[in-house]
Amino acid sequence: MSDSENSASKFAYFIAGIGFGAALALLFAPRSGQETRDLISAKANQGKDYVAAKSKEVRGQAQDMVGKAKDMVSQQKEQLSAALEAGKQAYQEEKAKAR
Repeated sequence: MSDSENSASKFAYFIAGIGFGAALALLFAPRSGQETRDLISAKANQGKDYVAAKSKEVRGQAQDMVGKAKDMVSQQKEQLSAALEAGKQAYQEEKAKAR
């Protein structure tokens, strides 16, 4: 397993631990059952909204990166094509001089 995968795994366990700890704290808090259930429901909805917003943000960043990569590849293809044409032209000129 690479270091980045190991770090990601540790981070995932850390987040899961935070969630588990928060759930236990809510369950053992000095509130009525209905208040606790309402609070858990509200926090779950907040978490869902947060994850949805972050996933949308990450998706947008990924799309931007893909777009930039495509632009770079296109630019490199153009440069390579221009270099190839210049090489062909130089070859033809030298060939003509040699005759």
